[in-house]
Amino acid sequence: MSSVSIRDITVRFGSHAVLNNISLDIAEGEFVVLLGPSGCGKSTLLNAVAGLIDLDEGEVWIGDDNVTWKEPKDRGIAMVFQSYALYPRMNVRENMSFGLRMAKTPKAQIAERVERAAGMLQISPLLGRRPDQLSGGQRQRVAIGRALVRDAAVFLFDEPLSNLDAQLRNELRVEIKRLHKKLDRATVIYVTHDQIEALTLADRIAVMKDRQIQQLGKPADIYLRPANRFVAEFVGSPRMNFLDGTIEAGGNGPIFTNGALHLPVGVYSSARPISTGQKATLGVRPEHLAGNCAGIWDGFRIDLVETHGADNLVWCSRDRISLQVRLPGDRIPQLGAPLALSPDTERISLFDTETGNRL
Repeated sequence: MSSVSIRDITVRFGSHAVLNNISLDIAEGEFVVLLGPSGCGKSTLLNAVAGLIDLDEGEVWIGDDNVTWKEPKDRGIAMVFQSYALYPRMNVRENMSFGLRMAKTPKAQIAERVERAAGMLQISPLLGRRPDQLSGGQRQRVAIGRALVRDAAVFLFDEPLSNLDAQLRNELRVEIKRLHKKLDRATVIYVTHDQIEALTLADRIAVMKDRQIQQLGKPADIYLRPANRFVAEFVGSPRMNFLDGTIEAGGNGPIFTNGALHLPVGVYSSARPISTGQKATLGVRPEHLAGNCAGIWDGFRIDLVETHGADNLVWCSRDRISLQVRLPGDRIPQLGAPLALSPDTERISLFDTETGNRL
């Protein structure tokens, strides 16, 4: 295992900067997920660590070694791509051992590594099969196994589950989490656009947008204390509710108001100073909006109910305000029924309306 240090790197394609002065330190044994929409630069950043693209500025260190200008094969990394990229005429054993055979690794050592990796991934009975005899999930396990047999200091995953159906993604996500523990918490950098993968797998998440890291933190911090409105919108399903308004003075502290709804925010732990008259956007997640008879926001009517089994997502509205509320699965309200809401004031978020930054 080794740490990874990305130091002020910039990557340009012609005159266009696809990464702009990005720095990120990853501790030895840490599982860091690069999360963001398509085109945000997350795969480019991973490829920069792998040595698959050249840097215009900055450095990449793996452990105590500056690998900025080293070839990928000399960086001590193993990489799993979105595509399985298996050799169709080779069986599983041959696919997993191909890199070791090209490196002229002794046969006994190859056999030992392949058997160990196959055991970890539960594909030992498949070693004699060819790729066309495997399911999509089994092929991805083989691709992961091909990386595991390497004597790697750092493992890089580039959206390895995106080609699988929902059930297989769930199953392999759990396996990757278990695999990290079996590998004595190897250093992993994992790229995905799937927030569920990020929240369940990561020790820390780097949320990216426009070729910059918007927030770096533990999954709970990203979810409960998003650094800006983009992070709040991107992480969380269903999405966070937003209300634009202003901060006004109240008898017991500041109050958020948008004219129709009011909420005391004196208990809110602000990251930046909040001033009276400031334009602010209130963010509250659907599960932090309790629906009950004694709610402080009344007058809402139920427009739509999405039944999810364990819970129900309720869409309700009042005048031109529309909010989503998560209710228990055994509580199925009637369409058109009244609903009063009580926001959890300790779990709200406030953002500067102009900059989008967290207040």
